[in-house]
Amino acid sequence: MEKEITYKLKNTSAASINSCSSTNTMTSKLDDLKISCTTNGKSVVSANGNRNKKKELSANSKMIQDHCQDLLLSDAQMDELCIRILHEIKRGLRKESHAAADVKCFVTYVQDLPNGNERGKFLALDLGGTNFRVLLIHLKEANVFHMQSRIYAIPQHIMLGPGLQLFDHIAECLSNFMKEHNVYTERLPLGFTFSFPLTQLGLTKGLLVTWTKGFNCDGVVGEDVVQLLKDAIARRGDVAIDVCAILNDTTGTLMSCAWKNQNCKIGLIVGTGCNMCYVETVEEAELFDGASNGKKHILINTEWGALGDNGALEFVRTRYDREIDEHSINKGKQTFEKMISGMYMGELVRLALIKLTDDKVLFNGQCSDVLRQRGQFFTKYVSEIEADEPGVYTNCRIVLEELGIPNFTDEDCENVRYICECISKRAAHLVSAGIATVINKMNEPHVTVGVDGSVYRFHPKFHDLMYAKIRQLVKPEIQFNLMLSEDGSGRGAALVAAVACREN
Repeated sequence: MEKEITYKLKNTSAASINSCSSTNTMTSKLDDLKISCTTNGKSVVSANGNRNKKKELSANSKMIQDHCQDLLLSDAQMDELCIRILHEIKRGLRKESHAAADVKCFVTYVQDLPNGNERGKFLALDLGGTNFRVLLIHLKEANVFHMQSRIYAIPQHIMLGPGLQLFDHIAECLSNFMKEHNVYTERLPLGFTFSFPLTQLGLTKGLLVTWTKGFNCDGVVGEDVVQLLKDAIARRGDVAIDVCAILNDTTGTLMSCAWKNQNCKIGLIVGTGCNMCYVETVEEAELFDGASNGKKHILINTEWGALGDNGALEFVRTRYDREIDEHSINKGKQTFEKMISGMYMGELVRLALIKLTDDKVLFNGQCSDVLRQRGQFFTKYVSEIEADEPGVYTNCRIVLEELGIPNFTDEDCENVRYICECISKRAAHLVSAGIATVINKMNEPHVTVGVDGSVYRFHPKFHDLMYAKIRQLVKPEIQFNLMLSEDGSGRGAALVAAVACREN
């Protein structure tokens, strides 16, 4: 699949969609209340007509809601979570504790953000999930760029095969792309988005720490992935490129948003995986060995998906989280990510549905062979079911029919929706605890968080759930925005390369 896009961007920062200004009126529905923000800034609360009275829960629905209590995080749990996240981040930043830390807080060697003056043609490679992209980006006058891209599939046998095979596949895609777009004979700078845990030893040198997201290629862990890419290109001998930077997709997301919004200091991915990077002071980043260059800040790639691998999250984990881990290919690793990301959210719902069906409080105790198969309740189902209006079950009915559930009722649909809401809300609140912790640590008056990933982008409530919870946890004097990234892992990689060329 190929895209060719030309963008012209307005030079304005993104304002939060969650605030009420003095010049307009916003009305939203929350449960059974209608809340209006009026021109004087005060909230008016009124009953919402016929929905003022909730119907009494049936015995089955009450049992399901009682069962799901473990998926709802209390304010006390959220406060404790913030304390533990800050502790783990500090462990990752310090030399003495870094080796034993789960949240590694890797130094990225990116110290400069885009300033809008970057110009020229740049290549980007983006490896971070089940697809792989090659991009050609031409940065023109301020806020104008032209982008061409192609998506390539990564077959399962390559995801689990030898590392040489993976990088040969990448090199082949790159070569074919350059031929198709008539830059085969040009020597272009390249930014490589490699969205797996890296120990970076420089802007163009990074050692893979561990595979995640379903990859498990031999011969790559502990190796310099930039050198593996260069070797694969050299084996072909048909293209010449300058690898200017290797980066994580979170870094790319931050850079892409910072190109438009100078306040962007945090990059967040909530998609197949979950990770966060942020701008830290060089004094706090004890592993950074380039502090003598006079620059005061450095981007830190937290790799916070591994939070809780040491047991720090046991107080909020459930039986479903433990079962997910038990049957994963990386047992005991990426604990935080497994509670949040799109790779696992649908499976968490499936496990809850199976348990409650077997307890005979859902679907009249009748399951289907499809639902009993691992991985068959896709994460997209969660978004689709929650997109239905309250009391409407159109999408839920389609999903349950696809799963082969016999003779389900409206009450079943309502309960399935409730289970989805509990699991997606927990994911949003877990992410929010981490973001709020970092915003409070940075202690700047205004911070923009650049966000990307399929869960954040497509779940109908994820943004609002995050905004409300972060607002609750962040110091009241600090203002923040959540800004949807536009192709951070692609354009962001090109921007890192562009900034590197600018500095050189």
